[in-house]
Amino acid sequence: MTLQRLKWLEHFPIAMFTITMGLSGLAMALRAAEPVLGLTGVLSTAVFGLTLVLFFSFLVLYLIKLASCVRSVADEWNHPVQLALFPSMSISLLLLSALMLDSWAGLAHLMWLAGMVLQGVLTLAVVSGWISARAFQHGHLNPAWFIPTVGNVIVSFAGVPLGYIEISWFFISAGLMFWLILVSLVMNRLIFHDPLPERLQPTLVVLIAPPALIFLAWVGLMGRVDAFAHILLNVTYLFVLIVAMQLPRMLKLPFALTFWALSFPIAAATSASFTYAAATDSIPHQVIGLGLLFALCVIISFLAFHTIRLVISGQLFQPD
Repeated sequence: MTLQRLKWLEHFPIAMFTITMGLSGLAMALRAAEPVLGLTGVLSTAVFGLTLVLFFSFLVLYLIKLASCVRSVADEWNHPVQLALFPSMSISLLLLSALMLDSWAGLAHLMWLAGMVLQGVLTLAVVSGWISARAFQHGHLNPAWFIPTVGNVIVSFAGVPLGYIEISWFFISAGLMFWLILVSLVMNRLIFHDPLPERLQPTLVVLIAPPALIFLAWVGLMGRVDAFAHILLNVTYLFVLIVAMQLPRMLKLPFALTFWALSFPIAAATSASFTYAAATDSIPHQVIGLGLLFALCVIISFLAFHTIRLVISGQLFQPD
């Protein structure tokens, strides 16, 4: 394969896995909503199937990039923003394993094991990178930094049904600890330092994901909605409202792959709402879940349209 043919692949970004994160979140949210809407599961299954195909396609392409363009992968790893996106690969794998648990338990188990190990390795590697001799600036910190560490709580989504209770507790403990640390750092950066660059402003939506994911993991581990779960869900709603006030400004910005940061957090909040509604028979939370699901479908449609347009125009895989 000539260098010219590999040129586009050299710029195939790790951020592509945020697409499969978002679509996995959509499948998860649809599955949570289907009992309320009286649907059969066709929609969530279709989205899951598409996500599975995209994930393994992206994985193959990125492995080819790793084998043929090592320097490009190293540049992403050493980039203060893109470094945080590497665990989107393991998170996608963990989400897909949870989604396929009922249909293909054996394959789901293998995918969960691979995702769990990869998530643990990437978490340690990213955190080690953060606290090593590298000098990070305040401007490098952004909400995407939640992805490597808080993503640990997703391990429990399939881990608990598979019987890995202690492992699930370990990962949710790590995710909870780093959320408490990072939310203070990120809010300090947002309030007291320069505004986020335009390309990173969509990552503000990531603020919604940690409390929503921890809520889902906590309820899964505890088997009920307790006082801590109530707090987590309402913190999720607080961040939804804060981010909603910023959305009109964000949507005026030029489209980039970072806009996929809008999808997964909204999906997590949607699933959290339906999970709470199912556990407590709360009609208001069903209504909130339906509203968030509608917003999620609009957002995913917007993102898919603009991403496909970039692919067709050949502008998607360009030097950053």
